Amino acid sequence: MSNDTPNQYAMQNPLTQYPQPEFPKQPLTPPGSIHDMTPAPDHGEKSYKGFGRLAGRKALITGADSGIGRAVAIAFAREGADIVLNYLPSEEADAKEVVALIEAEGRRAVAIPGDLQSEEFCKNLVSQAKNTLAGLDILVNVAGKQTAQEDIADLTTEQFEATFRTNVFALFWLCKAALPHMPAGATVINTSSIQAYQPSPSLLDYAPTKSAIVAFTKALSKQVVSKGIRVNAVAPGPFWTPLQPSGGQPQDAIPSFGSEVPMKRPGQPAECAPVYVLLASQESSFITGEVFGIAGGNTLP
Repeated sequence: MSNDTPNQYAMQNPLTQYPQPEFPKQPLTPPGSIHDMTPAPDHGEKSYKGFGRLAGRKALITGADSGIGRAVAIAFAREGADIVLNYLPSEEADAKEVVALIEAEGRRAVAIPGDLQSEEFCKNLVSQAKNTLAGLDILVNVAGKQTAQEDIADLTTEQFEATFRTNVFALFWLCKAALPHMPAGATVINTSSIQAYQPSPSLLDYAPTKSAIVAFTKALSKQVVSKGIRVNAVAPGPFWTPLQPSGGQPQDAIPSFGSEVPMKRPGQPAECAPVYVLLASQESSFITGEVFGIAGGNTLP
């Protein structure tokens, strides 16, 4: 990150706080790397300041190598949490950077790569997280698959199934495995999207997975509230992450990406992390079953 990273705590105009379109086209090979993006995304590496709100907490975060998951991991560490990070094996280089950032805060970082499309891996991931951290009280489901297809004729059954397995089945498997180990006061935070409410025509498989996550979150929150466990979701709008130029958007959409929202720019991962911190912390003790939109003015219904 450059030295001119915006100070997200200083009062300023949010319209110009971060880069605005147009951006260059930048086709990346999935899953993409943050270091191949122009402009470079801000995950809070230099800007996020912690206040001890998650001191002693033990978190499992999926998709923690880049994008929103990376920003959440950095923020959680600076708030005092120990973290297990999950990511794809091909994302090892970016994940090592996150591990170093977590350890620089004096917190424990345990890296466990693997594909969430496997139910067995999801079960093992939770088991390893619980054992290595000696407990588990925060589960953050961020990892997702998004591949734009302009025409339903080009959307294969294989892609449709892979998107649902990554975005919905894995979330179900992880929650099912984690909940028996989570004490009263624990939290689950899922990641939906503005696509659950305003679906793009090129995301015919992705958008319904995000609608499913909204319903899953609301239903599960009612099921486990009697155990003192809270379940909420975050619904981001357009965020500047490798997911977009590596196939999540058509390349023709990259130059103007984010311009369609009222703020006329994409969000940066650092702008998302504080909401995850709030939902993980005891400050949100009376909040469960809710979906928090972070969409640059594209409001949720």
